[in-house]
Amino acid sequence: MAAKWIELVTGSLEQKKQYKQYKSRIEALPEPYGTAAKALQRYLMYYGGMTTDGELALKMFSDFADFWERAAADGTSVRAIVGEDPVEFAETFAQAYEGTRWIDKERARLTKAIEEAERGKQLGEQQ
Repeated sequence: MAAKWIELVTGSLEQKKQYKQYKSRIEALPEPYGTAAKALQRYLMYYGGMTTDGELALKMFSDFADFWERAAADGTSVRAIVGEDPVEFAETFAQAYEGTRWIDKERARLTKAIEEAERGKQLGEQQ
């Protein structure tokens, strides 16, 4: 009972556990893969492409960790992975996991507020 209440307030405990596992996997990467993965992860968080769907985000994180673990095991150079433009690499990676993003909610909220303001003005003109 308490676990369900806590999840209602804080979100899925299982998703939090999976995210912590992902973070541990990234921390365990050998250098230079760990540094590169952390830098790309930071960019992905700020990029704004993060989905509001926890399952989709966890899928992205899991795939991201798998990707870097394979690259480290194969000895693929970081530059061979990200290419000449790391920003393009990061944004292309994120696009494969697009869903409803946080900014999409704010865009809808802004549009609705402007429409309501406009309706209010029109009602005021008719009276």
